[in-house]
Amino acid sequence: MFSNIGIPGLILILVIALIIFGPSKLPEIGRAFGRTLSEFKSATNDLVSSDTKEEVKKPALTAVKKEG
Repeated sequence: MFSNIGIPGLILILVIALIIFGPSKLPEIGRAFGRTLSEFKSATNDLVSSDTKEEVKKPALTAVKKEG
């Protein structure tokens, strides 16, 4: 998705963001974006690790011979 932007496109986006939000808000927005990404990453890692733990914990089903 972002592979076609290039350096001039990134500079243009940063300049537009600076004009819209101002220099005082940009660090705050960057921190919030970083926290959001790290929270998303940790949540996905927790989901993946819980799935693998559940697979390990599941006991193997065995057939029981019924006498009677």
